Amino acid sequence: MKIPTRSILRILRTYHIANDNTPVRAIRMRETVDYESYIQTSFVFEKRKFALLFGSNVDEENVDELWAQKPPTATLLKNPLDETNYTMPFQGKYVVLLEIPTTKQRLDVYLATTFDSSISRSLWQKYIAAGYIQVDGTIVTSTKADISDTDDIVVTIPETSQEHTDLPIIYEDADVVVIDKPIGMLTHAKGGISQEETIADALRHKMTFGSEGDRPGIVHRLDRDTSGVLIAARNQEAAVFLQKQFANRHAEKTYIAVIEGVPKITEAKIDLPIGRNPAKPSTFRVDPKGKSAQTIYKVLATNDAHSLVELMPHTGRTHQLRVHMAHIGTPIVGDRVYGAPGQRLMIHAYKLTIPLPSGEEKTFIAKLPGSFLEEFDGITL
Repeated sequence: MKIPTRSILRILRTYHIANDNTPVRAIRMRETVDYESYIQTSFVFEKRKFALLFGSNVDEENVDELWAQKPPTATLLKNPLDETNYTMPFQGKYVVLLEIPTTKQRLDVYLATTFDSSISRSLWQKYIAAGYIQVDGTIVTSTKADISDTDDIVVTIPETSQEHTDLPIIYEDADVVVIDKPIGMLTHAKGGISQEETIADALRHKMTFGSEGDRPGIVHRLDRDTSGVLIAARNQEAAVFLQKQFANRHAEKTYIAVIEGVPKITEAKIDLPIGRNPAKPSTFRVDPKGKSAQTIYKVLATNDAHSLVELMPHTGRTHQLRVHMAHIGTPIVGDRVYGAPGQRLMIHAYKLTIPLPSGEEKTFIAKLPGSFLEEFDGITL
C-alpha cells in the first residue's frame, strides 16, 4: 500500500492547509513507513511539520498504538468534513493528520546528531566555515546559527577518495605504528579542511586515538618536506605514553642532512633560543627572547661544496634544525625558506629510539634516500 505525494497534497487541501495552486514540490523532507495495514508518513510543508496515518484501521483512538514514537506535543487536527471528530475518510480508508511543533538548535549540533552522526561535530564546524552548507538556499558559515528542523539543509562536500595511501610501515603493534614518511605529505591538517590527503588521513583506519578529529594517531610531526621515521599512537593510552616520552626528552631523534658548505667546527652543540619571526610569522629565527633550543651536529663527510651531517635535536622547536643550520651559515640544501630552493629539502628523520607502551625500548630506522649519499664517495649508513 502506497500513498503518493499528490494524495498528501489533496489531503492538505481538504484540511485547508494547502490551496489549489500549491505545487507537489512544496511537500518536503518526506519520510514514510509502510506497515501491513497502514502507512505512517511525516513531511514538512511551508515551514510546518506534519505526520499522517492512512489505512483501513486508522482512527483517532488508536494513534498512540499505531505510532509508538509520536511526540507528546503533536496535535491532532480536526476532520474538516466533520469537526466533531479527528478521523477523515479518504479513498475508501481513513486519515488522521497531526501537526508537530518545530524545534530549533545550533546548525553544527543538528548536522552531527541528525544529518550524519558518522561525521564529528568538529569536522561539521569546518565544513560550515568553508561554506559547504546551505540553509533554505543561503550559504551559512556560522556554526552557532540556529536552524529549525523544517529548514531545507543542503550539504555540498567536495568528493574525496575513500582509499588511503599505503604508507611504508617500519613497525606495527597493538599500540603504535611507525612509518617512513614520504616527502611532500603534511603530517596533519592545519586547523581547517585539508584539500589533500595527510599522514593522519592515511593512518585513520588504523587508529582509535583522535579518530574523530584531523590528527588521528599523531603525537609528533615532521615538516611536509621532511621524510623519515614517524611514530603514531593507535589508542588513547599509547598516545598519553608517547607524548610523555617526547615531553620528558626520553625520545632520541637522529636526522641526516646535506648542508651548504662546511661548518667551521666539525662537531658541536648549538644552544640558541628560537622564536617566531615577526616580519614573517610563518617562519622562525634565532631570538634571545625565544624558547630554549639545542641541536648537536656532526659532520660525516664533505666535498667542500656540501657536507653530510648528523643532527640530534635535544629540543623539538618548529623548524629547529633548519633555523640552527642556517644561523651558522650552512643552511640545509633545498631549504626554500631559510636557504635556497632545490629539488627537495635534504633532511631525513633517520632514526628514532623511544620507550614503547609495551615496556620495550626500540630503535627504528628509515633507510636514507640514495640522493643524500650520491655526491659523497664511499659513505654508507
